[in-house]
Amino acid sequence: MAIVFVLIALLVLAVLVTGNWYVWRRLFRDTTRGPGAVRRTGAVLIAGGWALAFGAFFAGNGGAPFWLQQVLAWPGFLWLGLSLYLLLGLLAGELVRPVLRRVLERRARTAEAASAPAEPKPIPAGQGAAPAGSGSPGAGAGGDGGPADPDGAGATASSSGPSRRLFVSRVVAGAAAAAAVGTVGHGTYGVLRGPGVKRVTVPLAKLPRAAHGFRIAVVSDIHLGPVLGRGFAQKVVDTINSTQPDLIAVVGDLVDGSVKDLGPAAAPLARLRARHGSFFVTGNHEYFSGAEQWVDEVRRLGLTPLENARTELPHFDLAGVNDLAGEDEGQGPDYARALGDRDRERACVLMAHQPVQIHQAVDHGVDLQLSGHTHGGQLWPGNLIARGANPTLAGLDRYGDTQLYVSRGAGAWGPPTRVGAPSDVTVIELASREA
Repeated sequence: MAIVFVLIALLVLAVLVTGNWYVWRRLFRDTTRGPGAVRRTGAVLIAGGWALAFGAFFAGNGGAPFWLQQVLAWPGFLWLGLSLYLLLGLLAGELVRPVLRRVLERRARTAEAASAPAEPKPIPAGQGAAPAGSGSPGAGAGGDGGPADPDGAGATASSSGPSRRLFVSRVVAGAAAAAAVGTVGHGTYGVLRGPGVKRVTVPLAKLPRAAHGFRIAVVSDIHLGPVLGRGFAQKVVDTINSTQPDLIAVVGDLVDGSVKDLGPAAAPLARLRARHGSFFVTGNHEYFSGAEQWVDEVRRLGLTPLENARTELPHFDLAGVNDLAGEDEGQGPDYARALGDRDRERACVLMAHQPVQIHQAVDHGVDLQLSGHTHGGQLWPGNLIARGANPTLAGLDRYGDTQLYVSRGAGAWGPPTRVGAPSDVTVIELASREA
């Protein structure tokens, strides 16, 4: 096992080194005429960005002072997102590079043909050559394209060879850098402005007519931490309360840090308002952050933790199970405890952080499972990886008689950026077939 870990670590290191060398080469080496300050600055920028990124990661996981985590997190995590899209932009530029070269070569040939000297015209019999210096078209000093033309050959040379390659490299590098900065900037703004509201209607066969239109506000993956703090939590709370839900379901990954560091950031959760209350289940990140302390803290803030537990609401059951990450601490999901003795004639909604928990939900006759965890992929093309690791990436799906809804989440992990997976709070409106 240790050998496999070492091999994987070496492979990741090789990919990182190769990728960053490629980015430096295309951005700085290929866009300059020789060694100098620009190339050295580029190397320092790239190395410094990764130093901040690794520093932010190890500070968060190593218990560094919270102020230091905050100092490192913003530039370090943003660099992760920026480096990803710089690499993708430059790789896409490889497709454009030969096209640009061909266009420039064609333009150079056209310009060269236009500046070539005209064919000499035959002189009719009986006429002599024009006297020297008479200003005839073939004369050197004032003629078109004659040997005294100081610009013709120079223009052709400057538009070919190294100069043309340099121009193409600068165009591609500039476009890739602009696209990367724009993509990360737009994706970061989308996170910081707070989640949008998504509305989904879910019919449940066992739901009585009296519960038709019952609204559950589902929020997951808020990820309060060194980057997303109290102000962001307040935006999430305001968004949820604006939907006037009957019930609020917080389905895990609320925090990335201890109660000591993030207790003040989570304080706005005390202002959540719903007619039937607010409920919470753990996500995998709670078990990285002190799950027992956070369960006590959310209870103090007025939320009801469902730790492998169930509550009977007037028209359906609401259950919750711990996250799979809790198994390492002896606090994993216990479906028998949460669902084993319930009346299966009643509709049941289950809160479970990870979509992969759907298979146990099906076995226990759950009607609807509410999950998060995937972030919808968060950063394209990360959705391709997340889709392969989860039965449903985002949205509503059906597995036998059980429906699964997966939220894209309200916050972000790592880079405070989303691309192709906007954050949301989802309002699930339950529908009765008797209505």
